[in-house]
Amino acid sequence: MAQYTIKELEHLSGIKAHTIRIWEQRYGILTPRRTETNIRYYDDEDLKSLLNISLLNERGYKISKIAQMEKGEILETVRQLCDQPCECAHHVSELVTAMVDMNEYHFDRVLSRSAVQMGFQETMQEVVYPFLNKIGILWQTGNITPAHEHFVSNLIRQKLLVAIDGQTARWKEDDPVYILYLPEGELHELALLYMHYILRAHHQRVVYMGQHLPFKDLELTHEQFSAEYLCTVLTTTPEREQVQGYLDRLSARFPDSTIYVYGYQVQHDALAFPENVQRLSCMTELIAKLK
Repeated sequence: MAQYTIKELEHLSGIKAHTIRIWEQRYGILTPRRTETNIRYYDDEDLKSLLNISLLNERGYKISKIAQMEKGEILETVRQLCDQPCECAHHVSELVTAMVDMNEYHFDRVLSRSAVQMGFQETMQEVVYPFLNKIGILWQTGNITPAHEHFVSNLIRQKLLVAIDGQTARWKEDDPVYILYLPEGELHELALLYMHYILRAHHQRVVYMGQHLPFKDLELTHEQFSAEYLCTVLTTTPEREQVQGYLDRLSARFPDSTIYVYGYQVQHDALAFPENVQRLSCMTELIAKLK
């Protein structure tokens, strides 16, 4: 079972640690446990309970009233609220709860409901990406396992594939070509799939090469299509000290192409970007360029 500090609960729920302590003392909403060395900690049930309490509190329920509600009553009230259009933070909290429980039905239902209410692109921007940032906190603190990551990644991936499949191709043969790929060894595909969705939504011609593409195959594909654009995401590969060399190699090999790079490995200031290589700090930057 996972163990959370009060600061981790603050990051995940949005409720200040000071407020959580007051709620504990005044209303008994949580009962932290203690390690053998007398350090306070919370478990998965505490996290899920606080996420639900946070949602109700944000929707106008006073904490004094929430404290008097039975657990089943809180859950039912949350379900009713979440069937209504609401702020994105509520959807994010629900996704965290579904991930902790590894509840596929609940996770899928939250994403589907959000897509209906807000549209798919808005759901990705305002729900999925903030959710992935939150589970990054869980990764750093060791409170989720690779199983959790595979669980959520595959469900989000399925949604992206269905959304892409539902798009109508509207490009012409002489339109500029975007090659989308991940370098050899890179397997984190969600951002690249979302990039694919965005480009097709803007009626761009995309050649999607996917994960783990050897450099020689990138060269062959580029040559075949005379691609004006290359798009890639560097999450774990290449390693930090090799990123500059990789960017320089891309620039030198494809000097007439514009190269968009995104991902964790290119978000630090020590990199020098060649003239034809552009870093994307977020997906809205790509959307802005297309507009």
